[in-house]
Amino acid sequence: MSLQYKYNPEIPEVFRCRVPLPGTDQAYLLNGRLRENIKVEGKLELKPQAESGFSVSVYPGAALADTLQIISVRDSNDVDDLRFSNTLSFGKGSESSILLCTHTLSMDEFRTESDIDINLSEGSRANIVVMQNEHNGSSHKMNFNIKQSKDSYLRMNIISLHGAKLGNVVSAALEGEGAVCELNGLYLVDGKQEIATSVNMTHLVPHCHSSQLFKGILDDESKAVFSGLIKVAKDAQKTEAYQANHNLLLSRKAKVYAQPQLEIYADDVKCSHGATSGRLDELALFYMRSRGIGMQEAKLLQQLAFVYDVLEKINNETLRIRLQELVESRLRGEFGQCTNCSMNCC
Repeated sequence: MSLQYKYNPEIPEVFRCRVPLPGTDQAYLLNGRLRENIKVEGKLELKPQAESGFSVSVYPGAALADTLQIISVRDSNDVDDLRFSNTLSFGKGSESSILLCTHTLSMDEFRTESDIDINLSEGSRANIVVMQNEHNGSSHKMNFNIKQSKDSYLRMNIISLHGAKLGNVVSAALEGEGAVCELNGLYLVDGKQEIATSVNMTHLVPHCHSSQLFKGILDDESKAVFSGLIKVAKDAQKTEAYQANHNLLLSRKAKVYAQPQLEIYADDVKCSHGATSGRLDELALFYMRSRGIGMQEAKLLQQLAFVYDVLEKINNETLRIRLQELVESRLRGEFGQCTNCSMNCC
């Protein structure tokens, strides 16, 4: 796929998202509005919704070699509260990768809510990465509504780097036998940032598999809330469903609230859930320091090890490496000096 898409003239020349790498094609939403239709014959169509938002249709049987990156940016031309809807539809037997990014281009206190419907037809495979990287005075709530048909596969990774108040609400319904849904998330919060994650995973039919792994690192007076429900219907035998939420607290003022839940009405299932919160391992820090590693570097290494198993689930290697670099820069505090910048080295 080769989308010859130029930067929208209304987007300042200073903005160049540095996440996309070779094999990534870009399209833009500016304040919720997509500027033009994009159609790749026999592969996909990306077009605006009626008033705002977008819809992506991956055609049946299409195998997309490149990643489509959809970048949602907000700027000072529209600072009103904004809500818009998006749809991702993956045709029967298709295979594709989507990268969704959110950015801010000014320091206005944006309030954004976006609804994203994700529909996977029989046998389709989709890898979706969501990167949230807005300035720390903005708020964004993203509502994901997922429906999966027979033998479909979805892996979605949500990487939350910046934002004053972030909300990620995921509702997934496995409606066809053999469906597989993997949800992974990483959130890094400090200062007075807040993030809330809610997952409602519903197994409606037999022989489906779901897994969830969400991890967070909290510093200063930040706050995180995780609520996760796995629901297995009466006829959904042979279900396998797993859920885990782990948090690392770097400050005594940071707070995390976790509520993992199981609601099972079938008797032949494998299901588990768990949540932990803790602090840096003092013994491991002592061991690294005894080997000549400074305290700050030892703390960083332990944090990077903590988040590694989330980042490694990003299947695009070049994208994974770039996001690892952003996460490391974030943990090193390299963005802390940019208090008047809205872009966080995106």
